[in-house]
Amino acid sequence: MTDASDALQYHKNFPCGKISVVPTKPCDDARDLSLAYTPGVAKPCLEIKEKPETVWDYTSKGNFVAVVSDGTAVLGLGNIGPEAGLPVMEGKAVLFKRFADIDAIGICLGKVFNEKGRTDPARLIAAVETHEPSVGGINLDDIGSPACFEVEATLKRRMGIPVFHDDQHGTAIISMAAIKNALKILGKKLENCRFAVSGAGAAGVSCCEFYIKAGARRENFLMCDSKGVIHKGRTDLNEQKARFAADTPARTLADAVRGADIFLGFSAPGCLTAEMVATMAENPVIFAMANPTPEIFPDVALAAGAAVVGTGRSDFPNQINNVLGFPGIFRGALDVRACDINDAMKLAASDALAELAELPIPPEIRAKLALAYPEDAKNGMFDKSGIRADYVIPKPFDERVVPHVARRVAEAAIATGVARIAIRDFDAYEKSVVERIARNSAAVSR
Repeated sequence: MTDASDALQYHKNFPCGKISVVPTKPCDDARDLSLAYTPGVAKPCLEIKEKPETVWDYTSKGNFVAVVSDGTAVLGLGNIGPEAGLPVMEGKAVLFKRFADIDAIGICLGKVFNEKGRTDPARLIAAVETHEPSVGGINLDDIGSPACFEVEATLKRRMGIPVFHDDQHGTAIISMAAIKNALKILGKKLENCRFAVSGAGAAGVSCCEFYIKAGARRENFLMCDSKGVIHKGRTDLNEQKARFAADTPARTLADAVRGADIFLGFSAPGCLTAEMVATMAENPVIFAMANPTPEIFPDVALAAGAAVVGTGRSDFPNQINNVLGFPGIFRGALDVRACDINDAMKLAASDALAELAELPIPPEIRAKLALAYPEDAKNGMFDKSGIRADYVIPKPFDERVVPHVARRVAEAAIATGVARIAIRDFDAYEKSVVERIARNSAAVSR
């Protein structure tokens, strides 16, 4: 675990925070100044006024993402407010740049709350949509449920740039890739699997909806919130939960997991016990994604009979980490100037991650992974090829992840008609993303 004092010092070291602005053009003499600002800047201004689409040519909009939150559902910390959520949004901006060479800025919005201190969807929507002229995409983050569903859906309708709520879709995309490979190992089919789900917030609901789009059956889900199983007899369900109301006598999480093939945790530390795991179907899959303490620790789950286990943590195998998703998804979307990130693009991103885990790891990638994950390297994880119980999803520091995800996302965007730019040679495109990220990494490390 990270030491608290180290984390505080990391953020406080001068300059404070984690991001800064670096110009992409020189400003070293009078001529440069005249081009960067007055009088030269008037030329692109007038060009954009006459031809609005040239904003993509003369500004940084095409490689710029706003990471937006109101601080009402920050990590596992809850409703801590926009100021307290800002370090997370800055961190997201760091990951965008480090992994995908996308410029991003964290924007935490205040005065968008109702009298109870929760998100007022109309106020948040009105604030976010004003940013469309300046950025190429919106990454929503850490916005409380159920308001987050209305906020994202409305912004996607109103804005002509990609809008993506990472809490909903990032975890869904990555965990679906891991489930796909786990079931391949175990010889099970997604459409036949029974799911027990702990947690019915943005991540829990959206993950399950995404699995259904991928082929799972809605009737095979038993979802639990803080009051127990979501069943048809309950009268306290919002629209999103009501879609998972089951006709079942099950009332507790222990009831829900009995006979289940897959457990998904988006809830509370330690809520899944070894005794519960022992009642699940043969060779169950467990993704306990509560952070920093999972619903069950991997060693306990494996000892109780689990076949494949994943968590949200980097110190255990099969980390379900959103950094595997959003950098490559936005890289692909921005590069084809997509107006949306649709279901086909999300499914393509998930397939890309599943594909990559099955491929042999080249020696040069293996060497870098060994530096990033010394314990895994010592255990021989990167010496083998293909998927295994402890390797159903690639590692975040695998440099092939973003280029491959970006390629599949760009392909899907073009195929579904939401791209404004065509790519003719996808092999060449994927290679260009590899080279771009390598150049950026070299520049950052200097």
